[in-house]
Amino acid sequence: MLTLESLKELKEKSRPILEERLRKEDKTEVRDGNIVLKGDYYKKQLRIALRNFEIIKPDDIDEYIALEGYSALGKVLTEITPEEVINIMSESYLRGRGGAGFPTGRKWAEAFKYDSDKKYIICNADEGDPGAFMDRSILEGDPHSVLEGMAIAGYAIGSDQGFIYVRAEYPVAVQRLKTAIEQAKKYGLLGNNILGTGFNFDIELRLGAGAFVCGESTALIESIEGKRGMPRTKIYRTAHRGLWQKPTVINNVETLANVPVIFQKGAKWFRSIGTEKSPGTKVFSLVGKVKKAGLVEVPMGMPIREIVFDIGGGVGEGRKIKAVQTGGPSGGCIPEKLMDTSVDFESLAKIGSIMGSGGMVVMDDTDCMVDIARFFLDFTVDESCGKCVPCREGTKRMLEILERITQGKGVEEDLERLDDLSETVRFTSLCGLGKSAPNPVITTLKYFRNEYESHIRDKKCPAGVCQALLEYYITDKCVGCGKCAKNCPVSCISGKVKERHVIDAGKCIRCGTCIAQCPVSAIIKK
Repeated sequence: MLTLESLKELKEKSRPILEERLRKEDKTEVRDGNIVLKGDYYKKQLRIALRNFEIIKPDDIDEYIALEGYSALGKVLTEITPEEVINIMSESYLRGRGGAGFPTGRKWAEAFKYDSDKKYIICNADEGDPGAFMDRSILEGDPHSVLEGMAIAGYAIGSDQGFIYVRAEYPVAVQRLKTAIEQAKKYGLLGNNILGTGFNFDIELRLGAGAFVCGESTALIESIEGKRGMPRTKIYRTAHRGLWQKPTVINNVETLANVPVIFQKGAKWFRSIGTEKSPGTKVFSLVGKVKKAGLVEVPMGMPIREIVFDIGGGVGEGRKIKAVQTGGPSGGCIPEKLMDTSVDFESLAKIGSIMGSGGMVVMDDTDCMVDIARFFLDFTVDESCGKCVPCREGTKRMLEILERITQGKGVEEDLERLDDLSETVRFTSLCGLGKSAPNPVITTLKYFRNEYESHIRDKKCPAGVCQALLEYYITDKCVGCGKCAKNCPVSCISGKVKERHVIDAGKCIRCGTCIAQCPVSAIIKK
């Protein structure tokens, strides 16, 4: 069982061993006194939440301790009162990285003020956005940073029990969390009398079944209590009556990973990074039609264009960027002309998008924005818990309209219907899932209305994505080999040997088999 003094001794002993391993692997360098990953991909990044990712061995607590691990917890428990901890968090103005951006200090302060025989800390690791893997990566690569952040939060509000609600689909993250909890308990960094200070705090795992709505705080609480994951009517804040009707603080993985560093380096240091109203950094999963996809952590305020081109390398050769979608299914599609927008809570909100948990999907000129809106709304409809009518019925009706449009059956009135339904669903749904579900539709209608009109008026998909609106055409490049005709499942291709063949558009089912079989790329979609 470690004491504060033996923790410092272990750090001094472990640091040289870690540095020797890293020197042999030659994948890191020292920059501004910090160990960072080498390579152009990381030069414009500033890693706080990901500070140890791919540097330490996640299942070795000694390596975490070698890089100041649990030193913040030791400092807090021996030098700072709970009220002072909350004040420091408030001064840092760390805002929740799960999507809403609520100030962490205010959340902790509200839970602190209520008297109760029991209080809880919950880590929300129910990451469900398509293409998002920020929280999973932190849990897999640096689980102790989350445990330490939770223990500090527990001390601040007077809690002795924490829960990590993590997706069962993350087996590696689950296993590494189990290992980390066991190691922390063995060292006396979790459990009773932590570091000999008299503070008790334990952490348990709760596995989610993959319901996207359980990322919403009250639905998550219902799930932990063994009920169906459905949002509560918010009569009380969770800081007042949360888990089992006790004061509860819920922070997401990235938020908690930032906490130890703030107490190591100070609130002023954290406030010096990013913008005035959005300090610190943000982790994104940069995916889609970008050359260098992966995890990115940058200071708040960096323009989207700089992230996509300077870090991600832009889109493929011969392609043009069309849009960037932030915030997952709840976010908005940002057109190329607005890519100089800064990544911070206020700037993204002004153009109709959100920060979200940190998904950033890059789209090029081969993407159909109507189909993109349909894709995200289809996800939301599938994940709706069905408790409230606006979300359950409204999103379904919106999806039906989008499907009609992509099938060439849309009419002019559909655009007005989409506008009206979007506003109704946004303002009358019970929880954040429903309130934000129309965002992809709202932003694509605003910035890419011409694509909707082309689908409806001209019965054409400009990007060549919507199969029902495409025509397959055989060009003069055809050598008359007959492979397309032989493999067509509906026998809609005819022609003589060594002569250009023809496709009967009335019979064609647009399956794409002919394009795949043509040896000279003579068949095109238009």
